[in-house]
Amino acid sequence: MFKYLITIYPLGMMYGSSGGFLSPENLVGRSRSKFPPDAATLSGLFFSANKVYEKNKSPEYKSHEELREKLYLAGPFWSKTGVGEDIFNFHLPIPWHKVISKTEVNEWQVIENKWQLKNQNKRDIEPDYQWQTIGSWNKKTEIIQAQSAATSPWQYVPVLHPKLKEQERHVQDRDGLFLENAVQIPDDICLTYLSTYSLPDGWYRFGGENHVVEIKTEPISENEPFLKLFQQPIERTFALITPAVWGSNQLSLRYPQHPNFPEPELMLTDKPVPYRCRLGGRMGRGRYAVPAGSVYVLKEPLNQSWWEWENDWFPKEGFSLKKVGCGLCLPVEIEGIN
Repeated sequence: MFKYLITIYPLGMMYGSSGGFLSPENLVGRSRSKFPPDAATLSGLFFSANKVYEKNKSPEYKSHEELREKLYLAGPFWSKTGVGEDIFNFHLPIPWHKVISKTEVNEWQVIENKWQLKNQNKRDIEPDYQWQTIGSWNKKTEIIQAQSAATSPWQYVPVLHPKLKEQERHVQDRDGLFLENAVQIPDDICLTYLSTYSLPDGWYRFGGENHVVEIKTEPISENEPFLKLFQQPIERTFALITPAVWGSNQLSLRYPQHPNFPEPELMLTDKPVPYRCRLGGRMGRGRYAVPAGSVYVLKEPLNQSWWEWENDWFPKEGFSLKKVGCGLCLPVEIEGIN
């Protein structure tokens, strides 16, 4: 089970993507954003730092074989760090069966094996919130709205970067400008990840743009309430709290294609999201992932927590994607499902 909470504090701006190149004549456009960085990015940082520890003969060094076997990470989540806030009560995606706007709420239930909104008079409600605290998991929708529902706390700020000619203060004729999505995070917010290993506190270069961040590791107490939630067996209903990649290298699917995994009877989800991680200095195969927040109703009870799921249920990129928190999920309560 996860033993540490890895918290990341950006020192200035971070970038959502490396940016697309623009010509001097064409300044219209904006690079695709991908933020926060997924757990695979943090995994790469662990191995990069470990190489430095090995070279310096540091006591923090772990054998690469040990990390490949026992390092498990999950995220991204985020926490409030202000006075009186509990970083262990981190924010995670709201399950799709709960519809929470600023003024109203609704909820999907199952009637005669079909999804149906609980309040038919509020069919047009659009969700304004995407996040809730782990401490409010499985609480009534009205309580989540009042106590912990939140929007993403970061903001995107387009930043135009010029590439100048070597001998002139003019932009290069080709690929002279590119646009990046700078991400600004409030001072009282940190990115949060779960880990089975600690990372020494300090400043690191993190993400595709290698921006400097401050990283702190907090041990998770055995009595921390959310650990009990992660250990709770999943029966027929669960919600993803991280994106899930299923299927093969050639074909992305919506659930594990394994005889031991019960076939979903119902799902609530959104369009797939791109998923790609860097492996040993090279980019892995691009895939599509089922987005976090998606809700599954299985035909038969699973009776296992995510931690107990078989590695064979997860695709491999030289390692099982379970090690980077693929499809981390928690049980949910849905009206109409026993």
